[in-house]
Amino acid sequence: MDSKYSVLLPTYNERENLPIIIWLLCKYFDASKEKYEIIIIDDGSPDGTLDVAQQLQDIYGKDKIVLRPRAKKLGLGTAYIHGIKHATGNFVIIMDADLSHHPKFIPRMIEEQRKHNYDVVSGTRYAGTGGVYGWDLKRKIISRGANYITQILLRPGASDLTGSFRLYRKEVLEHLVSACVSKGYVFQMEMIVRARQFNYTIGEVPISFVDRVYGESKLGGNEIFQFAKGLLYLFSTT
Repeated sequence: MDSKYSVLLPTYNERENLPIIIWLLCKYFDASKEKYEIIIIDDGSPDGTLDVAQQLQDIYGKDKIVLRPRAKKLGLGTAYIHGIKHATGNFVIIMDADLSHHPKFIPRMIEEQRKHNYDVVSGTRYAGTGGVYGWDLKRKIISRGANYITQILLRPGASDLTGSFRLYRKEVLEHLVSACVSKGYVFQMEMIVRARQFNYTIGEVPISFVDRVYGESKLGGNEIFQFAKGLLYLFSTT
């Protein structure tokens, strides 16, 4: 069976970034001759992101750009559930729309998945040639520290737990999303921990993470508290 890749792109106030990320996605997918669709899940952005998405759909076609907006901000987990329902691919790629994840890494993820028949391929900032650019020291320490503590407590068998640039078999993603209870920052970590729990195979591809180009970063002080709470929950239940 030919593989098809559904990219889930949750958006909130990304009108400047959306045309660039869509252009890059189409460029790399077209060059690799893979079948694909990009599902934009906009959560009622007040900045007109959906208007831009509609213009992009006119340019690239409804078969390539699928719009599945929601009325308001309802969280990442539910955005994935919503997106999966409309995905026609047998593989699903999740990534951020703010240009922190470069589509050039997608062909490498696909290649890694095919080579080893993985259920999940995760982009990692913390192995091989992976790295983070544009973060201040405080954010780097928080991210590294969170990752390190998680490695010790949960032993997940993956080097980057809080990243959100991943390729999943569609049915595996459906299973994991339905099993996860966390919200926000901890959600991505729980996805990997549950994947290990269910004995799914996980591969990794080093990626460069670049801090968002336009707009405000969505990481706040509350995220650290939520992370600690979520980590304790996972430690006690897995």
